[in-house]
Amino acid sequence: MLKLFLVACVLVTGWAQECLVGNIPVKQDFDKYRFQGTWYAVAKKDPVGLFLLDNVVANYKVEDDGKMTATAVGRVIILNNWETCAHMFGSMEDTSDPAKFKLRYWGAAAYLQTGYDDHWIVDTDYDNYAIHYSCRELDTDGSCLDGYSFIFSRHPTGLRPEDQKIVTEKKQELCFLGKYRRVAHNGFCA
Repeated sequence: MLKLFLVACVLVTGWAQECLVGNIPVKQDFDKYRFQGTWYAVAKKDPVGLFLLDNVVANYKVEDDGKMTATAVGRVIILNNWETCAHMFGSMEDTSDPAKFKLRYWGAAAYLQTGYDDHWIVDTDYDNYAIHYSCRELDTDGSCLDGYSFIFSRHPTGLRPEDQKIVTEKKQELCFLGKYRRVAHNGFCA
């Protein structure tokens, strides 16, 4: 019995260390110029609080000064029953890692989102899929208390079958496997 308990402790400890935010790998040699353009959210893991529900389309642009900006639109419900499209605007501040940004929201988006989020590009092939990750609040052990993630596709019809395996592996690395939900695109915000 003691042997089984020790094995369980080792497995839990290993899993916990893998789920530390500092251990999450991001896209190596990330190229923001190849990344810019339109991305359709096909799945997402929600954070705590008000957030985009569906019909989420993000646009990334590298400005003349080399800084990346982001816009997004998506359906939200506010005041318990008012359904509308939220238009989000943000600037992506560079960090020492080209795949890790700090996202500052502007305008009305600043009221819907809480400020200054991490915005990490975990993986992308630039032409078909991208995986975004954000941890809003760290736990004392280095794991994420409140985070969110988007799975994006360049195609409004969703991911290609060959991208599914890669995306599933990355969800597991983020410790979000089983926590995503599909994002519908029914033209509500078109």
